[in-house]
Amino acid sequence: MARPKLKIWKSSGPHNNEEERETMSDSFNERMRLIRFRRKRERTRFRDELRIIPRWLIQTCVALWLVALAIGVSVNVYNMQHNENYFPPVPEWLSHQVAACMALAGVITGAAIFVAAFLLMLGYVYKDAQRRGMHPVLWTLLVLILSPAYGIIGLIIYLLVREPLPFPCPQCSTTVSARYNFCPNCKYNLHPSCPQCRREISDTDKFCSQCGTDLTHAPNPSSDPSPSPGLGEAAREPL
Repeated sequence: MARPKLKIWKSSGPHNNEEERETMSDSFNERMRLIRFRRKRERTRFRDELRIIPRWLIQTCVALWLVALAIGVSVNVYNMQHNENYFPPVPEWLSHQVAACMALAGVITGAAIFVAAFLLMLGYVYKDAQRRGMHPVLWTLLVLILSPAYGIIGLIIYLLVREPLPFPCPQCSTTVSARYNFCPNCKYNLHPSCPQCRREISDTDKFCSQCGTDLTHAPNPSSDPSPSPGLGEAAREPL
């Protein structure tokens, strides 16, 4: 009677774990390098970035500021006339109601600027993630969760890892995502690489920045070349 064979499971040693960590680190670094490289193609200005914030959100912030001013000043004037809790809580200000209301309006405006900046930041993250093909709700929630404890760290993380903007294909002008390597409409090579070191290059580069290869004689990064007629006829001939 044959004895059953026992399977011996070998656990991965520390050497394999180090190789896996190095591979993950190299992949992450390469991904970040590509994102930074592609983002260099974006020619956006700060004024243009602010325009993507929803206009209704800006109008809401202004309306809330005006409502807070009206309520705060009205309540402060009423309390000063009836000698109740007022701002600033100094008896000498009772004879200077206009100055007291201006001081209160300054405090309300300062608080409104802080709140409005926070809301506008969330609106910008949502719209920017939406136009870049990312998940707008998840990124907005991430910035919202990190803001109370870490300030603008969530916004900084988003700005560092966000995807590049979609851009038109140089050959057929079809809008393509920055994740695409080839245009889905004309098969144009959107991210050409150096023929020597295989690093990504730009369409306007004359030499590779990594190995110095002359790119002026490199083939045009278009669709795959079609086979020559001679090769096609030879391929159809019977052996």
